[in-house]
Amino acid sequence: MIRVRRDSLPEGKVYHDDGCEVAPHCVACPLPACIHEEFRGLTRLRKRERDVEIIALRESMSANDIAAHFKVSRKTVYRVLAS
Repeated sequence: MIRVRRDSLPEGKVYHDDGCEVAPHCVACPLPACIHEEFRGLTRLRKRERDVEIIALRESMSANDIAAHFKVSRKTVYRVLAS
């Protein structure tokens, strides 16, 4: 018989699902991958959301106004619009 330590198995561990900025609990998260497992995950998520807003505003605002609104450079606005 193989002896296994009680504390080595995940069944004996209590996990707290505190969630994150995206969802209150990990099991309710809408993202395909955890932001904590990706490099700069939360920053990337926020930039993706910002980029979608920048693209939506390109018809109604100039690049200078969009840059001022998001507190980024015009170069950043043009980079987002080019992609």
